[in-house]
Amino acid sequence: MSIAFIGGGNMATALITGLVKNGWQRTAMRVVEIDAAARERLTRELRVSAAVGIEAVKGAECVVLAVKPQHMRDAARELASVVGDALVITIAAGIRYVDLSRWLGGHTRIVRAMPNTPALALAGMTGLYAPATVSHEDRARAEQILGAAGKTVWVDDEAHIDAITAVSGSGPAYVFYFIEALQQAATQLGFTPETARMLALETFRGAVKLATESSEDAAVLRARVTSKGGTTERAIAELERSGVRDAILRAARAAAERSRELGEALGGDKAAPVPTNGAPR
Repeated sequence: MSIAFIGGGNMATALITGLVKNGWQRTAMRVVEIDAAARERLTRELRVSAAVGIEAVKGAECVVLAVKPQHMRDAARELASVVGDALVITIAAGIRYVDLSRWLGGHTRIVRAMPNTPALALAGMTGLYAPATVSHEDRARAEQILGAAGKTVWVDDEAHIDAITAVSGSGPAYVFYFIEALQQAATQLGFTPETARMLALETFRGAVKLATESSEDAAVLRARVTSKGGTTERAIAELERSGVRDAILRAARAAAERSRELGEALGGDKAAPVPTNGAPR
């Protein structure tokens, strides 16, 4: 299956890298990218064809829309004349199926995907959604493509993509935030920045590995580390007193709400304001 990527940024790079590792032919992939430096990098590092014009999409059996949400409407409208009957996969946060279908001139072979940045290390987590009209074969193709950069999970309700965005899409930032705080604690306790970084990262790596390989719930694993009257019990009690758990729950709800807001703001046919806080995730 030939694949055309619209946008050659980090996520397209991650998917192309994963597909190549899985045996995909580089000649079966091409990228449309307006930035000359990015095109040069894609050609040099990934050894795939990179062009500036949308005409390069013609004939592709699958098109992956890897542009920012605020650019999706214009990209889709330009794509409409050349997409043909290709399967379209969108990885933009917030953009609804019905809006993308309309911008593509009524195209219906569409799968929504919400990947996350660990895809850059081929350890991503992607949520997928497609309406019942999308065939089993198209679903399998989408899963194969997004699965090249990590694991995938399907949701039956499109609204759940907003929840995927809040949990796994934005989730790496929550983890990095906690790592950052743990490093800071280590330096305040007298360690060098280098040692603090190693302590924080290896603790996370080990804990995730243990949780991944265990069949037990995270709450059980936490309780097992928390000895009665010990150091961990006191630390967890302080986290609970500070409302850390509730803050995480509120943060996820806020992210899901922001995803819904983006869909409403960017889904119309009139020009929508570009978000002022950078990337929407």
